[in-house]
Amino acid sequence: MRTLIQPDKSSWASLIKRPVMNLSEIYARVQPVMQAVQQEGDAALLRFTTQFDGVELQHIAVSDIEKAQAAGMLSNELKAAIEQAAANIRFFHSKQLAPAEVVETMPGVRCWRKSLGIERVGIYVPGGTAPLFSTVLMLAVPAQLAGCKEIVLCTPPQKDGTVHPAVLYSAQVAGVSQIFKAGGAQAVAAMTYGTESIPAVSKIFGPGNQYVTAAKMLAQQAGIPIDMPAGPSEVCVMADESANPKYVAADLLSQAEHGADSQVLLVATPDFNMQALQEELAAQLSRLPRNAMAAAALENSTAVVLANIEDMLALVNEYAAEHLIISMNNATAIAEQVINAGSVFIGHLSPESVGDYASGTNHTLPTNGYARMYSGVSIDSFVKKITYQQLTPEGLKTIAPTVIAMAEAEGLEAHANAVRVRL
Repeated sequence: MRTLIQPDKSSWASLIKRPVMNLSEIYARVQPVMQAVQQEGDAALLRFTTQFDGVELQHIAVSDIEKAQAAGMLSNELKAAIEQAAANIRFFHSKQLAPAEVVETMPGVRCWRKSLGIERVGIYVPGGTAPLFSTVLMLAVPAQLAGCKEIVLCTPPQKDGTVHPAVLYSAQVAGVSQIFKAGGAQAVAAMTYGTESIPAVSKIFGPGNQYVTAAKMLAQQAGIPIDMPAGPSEVCVMADESANPKYVAADLLSQAEHGADSQVLLVATPDFNMQALQEELAAQLSRLPRNAMAAAALENSTAVVLANIEDMLALVNEYAAEHLIISMNNATAIAEQVINAGSVFIGHLSPESVGDYASGTNHTLPTNGYARMYSGVSIDSFVKKITYQQLTPEGLKTIAPTVIAMAEAEGLEAHANAVRVRL
């Protein structure tokens, strides 16, 4: 992890720049997969599962028997943890539901807006190097709360052709309708176009590698919206002399272990104990099962030492991290000045891991600087909002002169006449 001492502001843009993917090369690999699934359906899915996952499947759909057996394959401790996390996520997201409020803009002119769940949504849950069953909860729980009638889940099978029981159990806790053994770009294609087994959905959610991300971008071009653009996972930690180097090291490593391309940034004051941090990173890294991935991520990561909080906030807001941890004195006051971040963790006792799993907030967040203009997944992600208006005779008479004058000024006589004929 390289350390930069008070770098000039002119260099900030380059030091916080994310790696650029060669999209043309990735699209060249993904497009044939998308097209094959669109044209051949399940046959293409089965072929790609053999080719990419090394698994030969007879059936794509997860059976009721497999779902029923999942609970018995997990410890009571893990099942209780999944249920508690789901309860916290459900409670937090339920507070985002709001009843329609009728507004009378003029006497007799009533307007309101109502949220309705998208009827069928698709969620992608990576299998790869780890079964991310927490992602099932983060996506399916708010989808269910939002009123989505069908929740379709795709996830790559394990080497034995099964889906990890924690994924299956989480799906049942969260109200998933259908589960399919399909991963990678081919799963996104299936949810985009539909196959004999997998229904086409109206919106696609979920993280994934660069091929999944590229497939989601292509799905958008095919008219299927996605949750947000996504890149490698990332964390930024702000630290001062009050920060415990052991905690900071653990926070940096918790993100670095996602993969070699994960982004880790430390922004510290001059009195933060950088030497102790380096010692802790080495000690904790040596004990991690995924230390090779974490070490590779750290090699491409940066620690920046800045002289004052104002400069620290300026850099942090320019970086727009997916996860931002404020391990400083007056952390709450500093958090109020953050304007670009996916999710903020305030104080020494708020590790990013709690948001990843069980605090209740959503861990599906904008990466790659998209926190400047995108929000993380919420209830709003799973609903469409319809506006309504209803006029009384008095309301129509009151608003008519305004509408007629504006319509005539725009040269749209039929618009004006639609009001006149009712007077």
